Amino acid sequence: MITRIVKMSFKKQEIDSFLKIFHESQSLINAFDGCIDVNLFQDKQDPRILFTISHWKSSDHLDQYRKSELFKTTWARTKVLFDAKPEAWSLSEVKSEESL
Repeated sequence: MITRIVKMSFKKQEIDSFLKIFHESQSLINAFDGCIDVNLFQDKQDPRILFTISHWKSSDHLDQYRKSELFKTTWARTKVLFDAKPEAWSLSEVKSEESL
């Protein structure tokens, strides 16, 4: 399983626009082959900073999503709202020695 975290900083006046885009897209992303779930989080100190955290069955599934028309369309609508360059991480869980 892959966990994908994307940190985005928005222009203050564009937060509501992004929330609308996310809520329109969330169920479509969740239905994408290999997506386990995708959720949105907002920083408690700075409401301009939001994170998507998604879980994917594999890196291949995530890559297929990132090449999809759904991603391209959603990202095109989203990136114009940023006030800073987004950051993204793809993570794999580190298992404890007991489970190795």
